[in-house]
Amino acid sequence: MATDRTMPQWRAAPGSFRESDADTQDELALAVDVGRDAPAPLIARNILLFLLCTYVFVGALTLPTDNPGDPLANSGSYVCMAVVFILQIAHSLTRAYDWTLRTKIATLAVQATATYLPFALFHELWGGMAGFLAGSLLILLRGPVAWALFAVCAGSMAVIAAVTHEPAVWIAYFGVATANTGLALLGLTKLTDLVTKLHSARAELARTAVAKERKRFSRDLHDLLGYSLSSITLKSELAYRLVEGETERARQELESILEISRQSLSDLRTVASSYRDLCFAEEVASVESMLLATGVDLSVDVAMPQLPAAVDTVFATVLREGVTNMLRHSKVERCSITGRAADAMVQLELVNDGVGTPGEQAGDAAGSSGLGSLAQRLAAIGGRLIAGPGADHTFRLVAQAPLRQGRPVSERAGPVALSAGPAPDPTRRSADQAVDE
Repeated sequence: MATDRTMPQWRAAPGSFRESDADTQDELALAVDVGRDAPAPLIARNILLFLLCTYVFVGALTLPTDNPGDPLANSGSYVCMAVVFILQIAHSLTRAYDWTLRTKIATLAVQATATYLPFALFHELWGGMAGFLAGSLLILLRGPVAWALFAVCAGSMAVIAAVTHEPAVWIAYFGVATANTGLALLGLTKLTDLVTKLHSARAELARTAVAKERKRFSRDLHDLLGYSLSSITLKSELAYRLVEGETERARQELESILEISRQSLSDLRTVASSYRDLCFAEEVASVESMLLATGVDLSVDVAMPQLPAAVDTVFATVLREGVTNMLRHSKVERCSITGRAADAMVQLELVNDGVGTPGEQAGDAAGSSGLGSLAQRLAAIGGRLIAGPGADHTFRLVAQAPLRQGRPVSERAGPVALSAGPAPDPTRRSADQAVDE
């Protein structure tokens, strides 16, 4: 169908179709694709990086006071501090827990060496850097091993303080400070990772919502306008043939075409906001009028109770799409529409003699986005769709749904049940239906 470039100029009511609707969806899809550069993950990572920098800054300020007359020791300690800082950034900000075990052990070994080397060579006692190592052990490793090594790291600083004859309060301080720093780094790293994963999950949900909305728009546009455009085509051809000999009847058909066109415009405007509720009884009357006007030998036998809103809309859509496919893909001369309710189930059956070549309509049923979407609609309310050749060279379309809330049927089981031979008797209850009852 060619694009009507005048559509965006319609003066639509609030909630109707606008040209900007598609742009809004595209902007949403673009907005959720920013991933790790979104504000929330970025803020979390910056907070973690800031705290790492403050730990290193405080440690760097204390080094000269420990050894004021030993520039070599201070320089070596600064180098080790830089190594520990770089490795800690890698452990906390790069999903290091996904690294291979060999890589984890290698980086932890380097970090442990840089942590304890200043004490071994220069007798520098710095508790903050051991806290980095304690945090890295919990970040990279799992289970009891990680916590055992964490306890050893914290205890080692208390032992080192005791060996250097520090007061008891400082011995306790170095052990507690190391454990506190390690746990703080673990918590901030996990929190940053959680924020990133949460944002990614929200982005994926938003992308899924956009995809579902586009699918809904396409499906509803097909289901709502396919029937209307087919009706307009058939009635226009009829009016063209009647315009010379039966002017009054041709005028009536043109009035009908005008009414269908107006309704199609209204349908198009409602598609953008939500699925339009349809009335099954009104659709039966509309289909009957159109098929009789086109010369089809029609039999209508519908006796149904008041249908729930969801079932009413789905059955009206099934009837629309069934008639649209029948007129589009076959040369129908006789058609019957039957509707019945029994055992808390309602059934709509559409039978026509326009089978054409063997498997023509069956193949269309399998591949058509129209019948495929009908099967999905019925599955959503616990029903099913059956399409296939019937007896006496007919084609049969059967829709079934429960009057009460049915159990949704998985769409993965196949959207449309097709039969190479005669369609099965839809009045036979399936084992699932018997169990449900």
